[in-house]
Amino acid sequence: MSIQQIVEQALQDGYLTPAMEAEVGRICDTASELSIEEYMALDKLMGSLLTGEVVAVQRKQFINVMEELVLTEVIARVAEIKVTSGHSLDVGDIAAYALNRLPPLYATTEEGANYQRQRAKEELAALIVQQIDEAIARSLDRPEFFPERQALGKSSGGKEVVKQVSMLLQAYAPNFEQQIS
Repeated sequence: MSIQQIVEQALQDGYLTPAMEAEVGRICDTASELSIEEYMALDKLMGSLLTGEVVAVQRKQFINVMEELVLTEVIARVAEIKVTSGHSLDVGDIAAYALNRLPPLYATTEEGANYQRQRAKEELAALIVQQIDEAIARSLDRPEFFPERQALGKSSGGKEVVKQVSMLLQAYAPNFEQQIS
């Protein structure tokens, strides 16, 4: 299916499904250059998403608030370490290490997510920091055994990392910027 066909289908249905979104992403990732028609279709899709004419169907009906909290903290800490020491750390490795040692905090509503965030701040903040500290320490001490390894879903370039972080934040924290802490 082409980008234009996907956009027309989304406009017709009023929904952009995760499969349609993935197909557009695959086409954009594999194409060396998009045509003017494809750019125009993508622009039309973006406009429709912004106006609400097309609604993006969420990938899941629940979130793990712990992932949001850990990812936010890990990104800040890794950026700080990179600036102060020049070490480049893998955000995914550090987040996965910490998350494997922390309890999940699932929610299905914004109210539930807010409750879980508050609970985490009150009861789990020290544990979150401890696990992230341990993950960073292990990452800094670990020799690079397999430098050729590829992260899940990773193709190439810095733009891909930004895209992955953006997709993670959209999936796990869709209203993060709207909230006042």
